[in-house]
Amino acid sequence: MKIVFASHNQKKATEIRSVLPKGMSLLTLYDLALEEEIPENEPTIEGNSAFKANWVLQRFGLPCFADDTGLEVAALNGAPGVHSARFAGLDRSDEANMNKLLAALEDSADRSAQFKTVITYCDGLIQQQFTGIVTGVIAKEKTGTEGFGYDPIFIPEDQSLTFAQMQLSEKNLYSHRARAMAQFLNFLETR
Repeated sequence: MKIVFASHNQKKATEIRSVLPKGMSLLTLYDLALEEEIPENEPTIEGNSAFKANWVLQRFGLPCFADDTGLEVAALNGAPGVHSARFAGLDRSDEANMNKLLAALEDSADRSAQFKTVITYCDGLIQQQFTGIVTGVIAKEKTGTEGFGYDPIFIPEDQSLTFAQMQLSEKNLYSHRARAMAQFLNFLETR
């Protein structure tokens, strides 16, 4: 079975492929020869996820799923949230986003946060969303070289390593994306 993931993010695709069952293969937007970026203008993570999935379904007529992920920091009233990928503004690199977040929390005693991923599946008949959340804290400095995004500064609850210090198989034990994917794969199996 082939399934379309409405994303250009190859690092996300790698994470998703690592939890797919045998016999299921993932196609990304690159495989569909689409280089155009899908807009992310919705005010919520759920909205962005649904918009991207529906955009690809309408464009290609293929059942697909999309995800949107946000890092929600308690001391920042849930920011960066839906704006996580663009937190640093025009310089929206992982490094710039992390630096801005660490600076914003420099004097904060509360470093609690959660990662939230929402996956939307649509096939023209149904649309279903699946949410994965992992709670944790923001580290005081970047540590580790694995993963991407905010992984070098996020420590999942009851752990001592950042996501960037974990191998992918270990990260998948706690990851928001792996949790949302587990729900999604269960849904596909029971259809």
